[in-house]
Amino acid sequence: MNKLDVTFVHIYLTEGEGRIEGLLQRLHDEEKVQGVTVFRGISGFGKSGKMHSSSLLDMSLDLPLVIEFFDVPQKVNDILEHIRKDIEPGHIVSWPATLVV
Repeated sequence: MNKLDVTFVHIYLTEGEGRIEGLLQRLHDEEKVQGVTVFRGISGFGKSGKMHSSSLLDMSLDLPLVIEFFDVPQKVNDILEHIRKDIEPGHIVSWPATLVV
């Protein structure tokens, strides 16, 4: 079994921020990371305490989003340096992981 050290990243946003398309395009087209997944939450809140949730009465699309991606540590560090200016402090979490190849 072969293993590769990678760094995993979660970026926390909301749909209403309108940043998802540009960030996904960057990760896919420019950075060419090994894998990206976007999760849409059914509810959540952050530091502000503002609740973001879906209900039948509230059709605004301001749900929480988590962008998850991974790649080799040096590449992830370079990517984070590029995107840090576009993401609020405290909205990026990363940790080392092992990819089984």
